[in-house]
Amino acid sequence: MAKDFSRTDRVGQQYQREIAMILQREIKDPRVSMVTVSDIEVSRDLAYAKVFVTFFNDDEAYVKTALKVLNEASGFIRSLLGKRVRARITPELRFVHDPSLNEGIRMSRLVDEAIRRDSKRSDKTDDSSDTQSDSSGDE
Repeated sequence: MAKDFSRTDRVGQQYQREIAMILQREIKDPRVSMVTVSDIEVSRDLAYAKVFVTFFNDDEAYVKTALKVLNEASGFIRSLLGKRVRARITPELRFVHDPSLNEGIRMSRLVDEAIRRDSKRSDKTDDSSDTQSDSSGDE
């Protein structure tokens, strides 16, 4: 029977949960707020981890500043992670912005807008066809 998850995937999931809790409870910097850990990629030797984060505020300047703060605090976050997770190696952390969530929200809004426009058009064509059938019935 094949393994469902590799060791790096399982360790990555644990790191993701712990880093999310650390960012939520321990990081008090006002330049970093409403941050979510969306994914994590851990190297095969577990020495490096790329942490993908999303922010509630999607402003480009804010994201750039928040990423800089997180990457500067990565040593502190790493030390807290090492205390919470019993592992031989605690990975070096690199924080990267993950725009996929915001892009998904944007795409969903575009789809909703297109559906609204189509329904308005179909309502207008139904109204115009009703008035044409009414006028043709009078003749």
